[in-house]
Amino acid sequence: MAESMPSAMDYPEHERTYAGFINFSKVGTIAVLNVVLCLLLFTFGGGAGTFFGWIAMVATLVTAAIGMAIGEKGWIPPAIVFVVAGLLAIVTTA
Repeated sequence: MAESMPSAMDYPEHERTYAGFINFSKVGTIAVLNVVLCLLLFTFGGGAGTFFGWIAMVATLVTAAIGMAIGEKGWIPPAIVFVVAGLLAIVTTA
């Protein structure tokens, strides 16, 4: 009878996959918060809010893609859009 040994785990690949999952979670969470801010701008911001909401929505898509490509610090570009969209929401809905 031939004994079959299970193959060794590829731990570096597991760690790389986990790091990618964590990065995706960070970027995805901030992108969802950006979408919520855009919806707030669309609903309560009037004409200027709609305009800035669309700009923030496009910026969210672009920065989320950039954030996924950057890696560990990929949450920073969408977070910048979140801060700017939050300021725009404060200004346009007041």
